[in-house]
Amino acid sequence: MPYKPVSVHDKLRKKALADPETRALYEAYKVQIDLAMKLKKARIKRKMTQDDVAEIMHTKKPAISRLEAGDDIKNFPSLLTLIKFASAIGYELKVGLVPMKITKDLKQGERE
Repeated sequence: MPYKPVSVHDKLRKKALADPETRALYEAYKVQIDLAMKLKKARIKRKMTQDDVAEIMHTKKPAISRLEAGDDIKNFPSLLTLIKFASAIGYELKVGLVPMKITKDLKQGERE
């Protein structure tokens, strides 16, 4: 079998994600970024500006900008805020659970 080098980044990522708390934080951040992108995409699809949404939600444009940036894991938006945003752009918020893809790294992380 040929030698396949593993990058330092991959080693650190694997080690970090073996810790359940770190993995949970990582997954939460991924969800938040994905949600933020969906919020922005839906707003743009409706041809609305951040100012339009802010006015409907009775808030300021920077609050909408932060929602769509999704980069502040400590201040994840509440469900009520997400529902208000969705309603402001003519959408309905749906929350669901999806079975996790079990990977070798995940199995090792859960058992250590």
